[in-house]
Amino acid sequence: MSAAARVTEPVITAAASPRSRSRVLAFGVTLMFVAVAGQLINLALRHEGASTIRVSMMSTPSGTLARPDIVDRNGRLLATDVQMPSLYADPLMIQDADEAAEQLATLFPGLNVRELRRNLADRTRRFVWVRRGLSPGMAQRVHNLGIPGLLFVDEIRRTYPAGRLGGHILGRVDIDNRGVAGVERYIDEIGASEAAFGARLSARAPVRLSLDVAVMHALDEELAGAMTRYEAAGAAGLVLDVRTGEVVASVSRPGVDPAIAEEALDPARIDKVVAGTYELGSIVKLVTVALALEGGKSLESMVDTTQPLKAGRFTIEDLHPLGRPMTVGEVFVHSSNVGAGQLALSAGLEAQKAFFQKLGLWGPMRTEVSPGTEPQKPAQIGRIEQITLAFGHGMAVTPIQFAAAAAALVNGGTAVAPTFLARDAAVPPAKGRRLVSPRTSALLRDIMRRNVTDPVGTGRRADVAGFEVGGKTGTAEMAVSGGYRKKAVLASFLATFPASNPSFLTLVMLFEPKGQDVTAGEITAGRNAAPTTARLIERVAPLLGVPAKLL
Repeated sequence: MSAAARVTEPVITAAASPRSRSRVLAFGVTLMFVAVAGQLINLALRHEGASTIRVSMMSTPSGTLARPDIVDRNGRLLATDVQMPSLYADPLMIQDADEAAEQLATLFPGLNVRELRRNLADRTRRFVWVRRGLSPGMAQRVHNLGIPGLLFVDEIRRTYPAGRLGGHILGRVDIDNRGVAGVERYIDEIGASEAAFGARLSARAPVRLSLDVAVMHALDEELAGAMTRYEAAGAAGLVLDVRTGEVVASVSRPGVDPAIAEEALDPARIDKVVAGTYELGSIVKLVTVALALEGGKSLESMVDTTQPLKAGRFTIEDLHPLGRPMTVGEVFVHSSNVGAGQLALSAGLEAQKAFFQKLGLWGPMRTEVSPGTEPQKPAQIGRIEQITLAFGHGMAVTPIQFAAAAAALVNGGTAVAPTFLARDAAVPPAKGRRLVSPRTSALLRDIMRRNVTDPVGTGRRADVAGFEVGGKTGTAEMAVSGGYRKKAVLASFLATFPASNPSFLTLVMLFEPKGQDVTAGEITAGRNAAPTTARLIERVAPLLGVPAKLL
């Protein structure tokens, strides 16, 4: 090949090729992305991100539950779930654990600063709860601190629009929205709650209670007024449908706010209607008279009440003895302890015990709100116990189970099971087993009405024009360990209306009322619980569809 030919051949080098330069650049960019991706994968394998933490936290089987709403019988909201921010920390992102803990303590009084500081300083952790269920305002205040590593996640939180109204019945939930008491626990027991993945609210139908918020409010106000009027230490009451067993209202004061766990743990705030057991005094004479009537006596049968009853070293006397024999009806109207004791002795011990058992007063009564509380009964029953049981002394039961027994005695004689769930109005209630005869039930209704209308009846101050009230008083000394507190009583009034054909029963209880000018210094139920019942029935009867009529 000639020299000239060699000179004219083009000389191509890598530096001079645009295509080669592009390939090198593309290869370099690819290496860079591979390196970045590798580092991200490495970080992901070594540490969870905030979003991963949130997903894993909210999807664990032990996480938060989504709950159905709770409403009253008319659909008014009593409990619901809402989404609320909860505060947690990622210790790996916290720059100064001491400063973060101190600043958080200024927003959350009662925060365990030492424990929080230790947790925030632990960089092997990626998740530490700080405070759950914050209001939007408080969440903003935390955000304004500007501390890296403080993060929020939305959670489900239970709220109670009615506050303390119905608090005992509704119960409460724990920090994970799991029911621990009352209707809330019942909801979990029947499987009506569900695992909440994320902050998803329940789509299930509301749980409809038998309670009526308007009646509850009236009962609560009347009990609060009575506590003030008679300087009582506490009060409780209920309104029960004697036909269906539905509890239309139940109030115990002092009340509890379901959103404040500390209140539920306060012994002074026990649910006196469902959980407490008490000697109820002379309202138990309703049972004793029913026993006598079932045994063949009539309201006109005579009872020897001329002398006090003796039992060993004990003597049973009447507060206002008539000094003559009484009829069974008079024993009830005058609330004679001697007469009640004589009726029990006449019936016999086995018949008396069997009747208490038949009425459901000898064992615990379960409801949707409570598994039941065991009644307190005498260890052994001799003559004195047989006599005192006849007028409500020596045995303590929950008010709701006594109300259920009384409902059966006045509704025609059939058992009802108390319920806090609304019954389907289109489905007739199942007929309960017969506890007493229709004759006995009719006579009891008659004598309860007479006790309110008779000028000497202990329940005369419970009369309400137009509403045909019947009832019975009970004044019992408050039991304490080893005995009774003198001049400290539980004053109760059991009422039905309309008395001739009852639809509803009320029970009003005042704990340790004081004598007042308006009561002539007395602390008996006829002076305080009876007039409180009159005020209550006058308010709630129209709400319950019981119209006033000329009597």
